[in-house]
Amino acid sequence: MGTTRRSRPFRKHLLFAFLSFSCILVFGCQSAIAQQSKMMIRIAEIEIDPASLEEYKAILKEEAAASIKLERGVISIFPMYSDENPTSVRILEVYADRAAYEQHLKTTHFQRYKTGTASMVKSLKLVDMTAIDPGTMPLLFKKLKE
Repeated sequence: MGTTRRSRPFRKHLLFAFLSFSCILVFGCQSAIAQQSKMMIRIAEIEIDPASLEEYKAILKEEAAASIKLERGVISIFPMYSDENPTSVRILEVYADRAAYEQHLKTTHFQRYKTGTASMVKSLKLVDMTAIDPGTMPLLFKKLKE
């Protein structure tokens, strides 16, 4: 069977729609990866005074929740502690960019955390990180919704 005159315009429109969608998908992904390359990623390594651990965790939990809820540029404030040593706290911090991090430092909730826990912190080391594959970041959060 041959192609009829009526189906040719339909195929052209279908091809145009497919190519348009492909371009949007490709350029949209490139834009997302470019934005992710500007991300600021840090791991905070913190040692807490054992006598203050529960109070510290409560304050940190409140600060992390406020940061995620109130700050658009905060992608992740994910606190955790070592199974072997609960006073060894690590926080995975991901910000949209350096400006978002600088803004975070000025917030009331961060200032409350910083001043409220200062006497509880025995040591603090901030380790700046670079993502090996920033394109996987959206997949991480998508999987959490499943």
